[in-house]
Amino acid sequence: MRIYLVVVDETEEAEIALRFAARRAAKTGGGVEILTISEPEDFVAWGAVQATIQAEAEERAQDVANRALDMLGDEKGVLPRIVVKHGEPVAMIMEAISENPDIAALVLGAARDGVPGPLIAHFAGPEAGNLPVPLMVIPGSLSREALDRLS
Repeated sequence: MRIYLVVVDETEEAEIALRFAARRAAKTGGGVEILTISEPEDFVAWGAVQATIQAEAEERAQDVANRALDMLGDEKGVLPRIVVKHGEPVAMIMEAISENPDIAALVLGAARDGVPGPLIAHFAGPEAGNLPVPLMVIPGSLSREALDRLS
């Protein structure tokens, strides 16, 4: 089955990318993998404090994934897989791709205004030729109607 990997955070463009991927998956008989990443915090000398910080970051990442899952409620036939990883985002995305051979594309949302974001800059920049799957960049300015028409 063709799986669309979508990196989801709390931004509007991530929601747009997720909707696009879910629509594509529904139309092609594919699936969606939602990846949320909790980035490592600066090191804290006290172990208990560090563990609490990390647990809170993991909880925030799971909350983001659950909100994304709720948003997909109106997409019939798409039951996404949720993956939460802790680490540096580019490395975690590459790890997720390598762990699932069914991933057929990485779907990222570009910000409506300004620079598209660090993940797009990385994957569409000098490293673009090394990505093992196609990259889909979904413009953050697309309306719901445009997404429905284009996906």
